[in-house]
Amino acid sequence: MSRYLRNLPPLESLIHFEAVLRNGSFTKAATELCVTQSAVSKQIRTLEDWLKLPLFERLVRGIQPTPAGLALQREVSPMLQSLLHSVARLQAEHNRHTLTVNCTHAVAQFWLFPRLVAFSQQHPDITVNIHASNSMDEASVAEYDFAIFYGDGRWSSLCAEPLFPEVVYPVYSAQLDFPDISQPADLAQLPLIQLDSSAWNCINWHDWFGHFGLTYSPPARVPMFNQVTLAFNAVLQGMGIGLGWEFMAHDLLQQGVLKRLGPFAFVSGKVDFLAHPRHKSLSDNARLFKSWLLDSVSQPATAVPAGALQPGY
Repeated sequence: MSRYLRNLPPLESLIHFEAVLRNGSFTKAATELCVTQSAVSKQIRTLEDWLKLPLFERLVRGIQPTPAGLALQREVSPMLQSLLHSVARLQAEHNRHTLTVNCTHAVAQFWLFPRLVAFSQQHPDITVNIHASNSMDEASVAEYDFAIFYGDGRWSSLCAEPLFPEVVYPVYSAQLDFPDISQPADLAQLPLIQLDSSAWNCINWHDWFGHFGLTYSPPARVPMFNQVTLAFNAVLQGMGIGLGWEFMAHDLLQQGVLKRLGPFAFVSGKVDFLAHPRHKSLSDNARLFKSWLLDSVSQPATAVPAGALQPGY
């Protein structure tokens, strides 16, 4: 058996002891440790039984440390503090080489991923993890190093730099053939791929036509897709005409995989921003990544081959 296991009391009991002595109360220590008062009492009894010494005097109006308790505190408190700092340094050393970016499935797949390929080739010592989610809010950004966040840029807790504006226009597979349109209303007579955006703030055909002062309701008994990536892949499969966000469609238009129908575009005035928590200082690697990504906005990304595009989950 290890000499530490044989000759030292359980670490958990020492943590509870330090919390009780510092707070001067079993109840306050329990609140801090998110456990019950009886659980704290049990840990203190375990420590006292192990040491075969009383550490506290139980008084009518509270507790008071015994001389043995005070002596133990002088050793335990700096020991735990030193251990805490050592663990934090190790974690910081490990995590400084790893960054996490939160963004939607569509942004991850069609915009960020090809850029990360280039970034990783230039900076192989930095790992960038993607956390894709369509449920994002200002508070959730604090869990990550960065987020690609959609909106107007006015967030009190975030620093935000613009990446690309929201521009949406009709697109279809180059395998299909549609006559050009002279006005947005002409689209209503064509097979449109329907996006059900009721679960989040996202442009659909109703919004797109409304931007041009037109009313629109989808026909009955047509397939509905509840994810932008699903609807976009339906476009790639030749199921009809879909809404193409420029950050998704641009490279595929350049490759000739998609075609744009008409010159009409909905420019919403919203933007996708690179955001990070205002209260957290950026590491050197985070600053490097931020600078690199912002610089890359003016450079064409290496596009993902069309055959590699898969629906988001």
